[in-house]
Amino acid sequence: MKLDGIGAFISGGASGLGEATARLLVERGARVAIADVNDEKADALATELGDSAHAFHADVTDEAEVEAAVAGAREALGELRLAVGCAGVGWAERTVSKRGPAQLQPFETVVRVNLIGMFNVLRLCAAAMNDNEPDGENGERGAVVMTASIAAYDGQIGQTAYAASKGGIVGLTLPAARDLAGRGIRVCTIAPGLFDTPLLAALPEEARQALGAGIPFPQRLGRAAEYAHLAAAIAENPMLNGETIRLDGALRMPPK
Repeated sequence: MKLDGIGAFISGGASGLGEATARLLVERGARVAIADVNDEKADALATELGDSAHAFHADVTDEAEVEAAVAGAREALGELRLAVGCAGVGWAERTVSKRGPAQLQPFETVVRVNLIGMFNVLRLCAAAMNDNEPDGENGERGAVVMTASIAAYDGQIGQTAYAASKGGIVGLTLPAARDLAGRGIRVCTIAPGLFDTPLLAALPEEARQALGAGIPFPQRLGRAAEYAHLAAAIAENPMLNGETIRLDGALRMPPK
């Protein structure tokens, strides 16, 4: 897939990994739809990026909102060839603690946003891509990049909800790719390690440096731009399909 001139839909596109992806794609000549629940940030980023970017409100767990955002993106961009799912939330709580069993509602919320929300974006964007004319020698109509986490493999103490939701995305990747193969739509997932995102930005600098020092190489937190480069590389490489790629500097997280 050539990025120049394509239309791309980015959920969670107003900050962190999604923002970096939007910026890189625009630099490569793509036109982007920034879908986010934070309207102020999405509008500000779209304004900064100029005519190549459009902002849409979308809670990924809301079917009607994502349908409307995808329809608006198709109208604004002409067609969608790439979708990158970056929306997600976290929650830390032990299965059983001194207070008793873990709360059920936060677990449901994390799974709903991270896994069900990701599938919602996947299915609606893939349906939009299905209307595209096949492009190039491979007959490709589009590609979807989802975001998991190395917590899917190395979930730590207290990460049951987060690890379960991200593990679900990893498990979703291959069957979704097989489902969509006949339609010329590829599906891959990126599983980032410890990245310098708004979630970690709240930590003291000393704590952030300590986290980075625990990564074998390079000994620092990952940068959002590095995630964006991999998302773009997946889009550009037609043989990348049905795969989850760890992006973690060889980090394997300990229990805590």
